[in-house]
Amino acid sequence: MAGYPAIMNMKNRIQQDLSDILAKGIFTFLGYLNIVFVVVICFYLIISGIPAIFKVGFTDFIFGTRWASTAQDRAFGILPFILTSVYGTLGALLIGLPLGFFTSVYLAKFANKRVKSFVESTVDLLAGIPSVVFGFIGMLVLVPSIQYIFDLPDGSSLLAAILVLSIMILPSIIKVSIGAIQSVPYEYELGSLALGANRVETVYKVLVPAARRGISIAVVLGVGRAIGEAMAVMMVAGNVANMPGIFESVRFLTTAVASEMSYSSGLQREALFSIALVLFIFIMVINAILNLILKKRGKSK
Repeated sequence: MAGYPAIMNMKNRIQQDLSDILAKGIFTFLGYLNIVFVVVICFYLIISGIPAIFKVGFTDFIFGTRWASTAQDRAFGILPFILTSVYGTLGALLIGLPLGFFTSVYLAKFANKRVKSFVESTVDLLAGIPSVVFGFIGMLVLVPSIQYIFDLPDGSSLLAAILVLSIMILPSIIKVSIGAIQSVPYEYELGSLALGANRVETVYKVLVPAARRGISIAVVLGVGRAIGEAMAVMMVAGNVANMPGIFESVRFLTTAVASEMSYSSGLQREALFSIALVLFIFIMVINAILNLILKKRGKSK
């Protein structure tokens, strides 16, 4: 009986080691599985998207200003889609990023518990609203308002898409930024206040710079949501292949794929896959640039 506790301890230790090994194996498998998914998506987009670019011609495809995939004299220029997506994303960030950032700072460091709880619940509700609902409300309220205010023949425009996208990216920016700011050690704030800085100076000169990596992730998520949105912008932007103008009916890269994929065939279908490839490259380039900027800032400090 004297050796029974030692045997039980050894048994428990073996079970714990086996559990650790099993958990590590599962997490490792899931991590590699995510990598496999990304590689498969990249490979499939490249295989499906490259042929149309060669058939149409790289210059005519990327820099062409006319898209007429079903006309007798077909053309597959996607420059209007590229510029519209870039302008729409930048416009949404120009409005949504400051609004989301200052809201997150207020909720993280200035709001009382009751206000913070109410606003965070509202943000969570906003994050759960389907894209089609944003588009439906924008089509019924925003588009007629733009048409009336600016005296336009049609309010479906790039401006309507920018306003809808700026609202849709708010939850991503607010939630991630709040987490980033609150994750900064409290000692940073105490040290700044002890050195004579006031509350606002402490937040914007100490806490926000310390949380810049998390805030940058929030920006990436906002960009991804804006540039990848299809249904809402299709309902408010007019879905016409025009060169972008603030009051012009336009078509985004995503809506170009979504609006024609169901009936596409042949070269038209291949061109739509090429558009998806261009969109994928945009996201990869944005992530790469942001990571490069963060690494350079980290080395400089």
